[in-house]
Amino acid sequence: MTAPLRVPGAASPARDVEGRGIWRDGLLAGLHPADLASTFGTPLYVYDLDLVAARARMLRARVPARADIAYAVKANPSLAVIAAALSGCTGADVSSAGELEAARRAGVPPTSIVVTGPGKSDRFLGQAVRSGVRAVVVESPGELGRLERIADDAGVVVPVLFRLPAHEGQVFGMSAEDAIEAARRAVASPVLEPLGVHAFGVSAEVDPAVLAAHVERTVEAGRRLSREAGFALRLVDAGGGLGIPYADGDAPLDPAVLGDHLGRLDEALADDPATRDTRVLLEPGRFLVAPAGAYLARVMDVKRLHGRHVAVLDGGINHLLAPALVGRHHRLRLVGSPQPGDRDPVPTDLVGPLCTGLDVLARPDAFPEARPGDLIVALDVGAYGFTQSMPWFLSHEGPAEVGVRGGHAWLLRQRLDPADLVAGQRMPD
Repeated sequence: MTAPLRVPGAASPARDVEGRGIWRDGLLAGLHPADLASTFGTPLYVYDLDLVAARARMLRARVPARADIAYAVKANPSLAVIAAALSGCTGADVSSAGELEAARRAGVPPTSIVVTGPGKSDRFLGQAVRSGVRAVVVESPGELGRLERIADDAGVVVPVLFRLPAHEGQVFGMSAEDAIEAARRAVASPVLEPLGVHAFGVSAEVDPAVLAAHVERTVEAGRRLSREAGFALRLVDAGGGLGIPYADGDAPLDPAVLGDHLGRLDEALADDPATRDTRVLLEPGRFLVAPAGAYLARVMDVKRLHGRHVAVLDGGINHLLAPALVGRHHRLRLVGSPQPGDRDPVPTDLVGPLCTGLDVLARPDAFPEARPGDLIVALDVGAYGFTQSMPWFLSHEGPAEVGVRGGHAWLLRQRLDPADLVAGQRMPD
């Protein structure tokens, strides 16, 4: 393991949990980007683990006590990030056998893990059943049947949630008719325990009223299903969807206002004997970890082309795919000498090393003139960054991952080596 890095005189990790994120006063979690790049190389992902923990605790403090928070592992499955999120989360949401293994290794108790996602294999369902998870979300009557068989073979009772589509056209979940059929089957089964419903209706939303309205609709759908099928509604999983601002000046989600909305819903649940014991589950991922992550890439070459300044980096969409995949524009910072503030802004194309026109991180019309050796820092990449990318395209080295805690930086994951990909292949005889 690489020795921890501490920069003499570096700023102590500030608790800016609702504002600027990992980038504070030109430093990443209190450490200079050039020192991180010198120690760990580039390209590089850096996570402020203290910030993840602080945001998780902040959200926990603002929602009602009866609302549970499960970290959505798909946002960032790094073991250190999952462990940091547990500072305020009561569990985890996993959607694959790999995520289940990561959550367990990071210290998440299996009884607080909810298994979600479409296309669950028998192997995955078996692992979930044997682990004793809090609940398995079923997507169809067919999946429920497979789960019942696996639970019967294992001789255990499995708690289940029934996934419902949150809006017209969504392919996840089952119809109201199928949900009633599945719930009634679960009620009659000796190895299935119906708990409630799951619905994921919004994504990257910063309006507390929109988020709260989705939770309320999901609760009402749970009420209807539990009445029709004849079971007590004990858990309503409203998914995640809590967003962050990706552009300077955009308003962030106000957790206090969200907490007020959910508090009124909580009071209504407590006043109704049918829902007095019902808990609401939130599955935030992006909100907790996106502001705590940064991606560093080094400028390898510059040129003038078509009247624009082109800066070629040692990493691109093979490490950070969101700009090409969903058109998301991350805030960018330039680190170099002389300072970027002393350079003229020019129309710039920031591109990666891939042989495709898609490999563009950004095309700002005014960006400080980049020079070879400079560092480009992409912010708000702690969620859906490294593991959403396609690191083996063109077989470049993959980024290392580094976590910062208490002003010290630790190597979390070694840089991906294309030689490992080749070594695992075989030629036919």
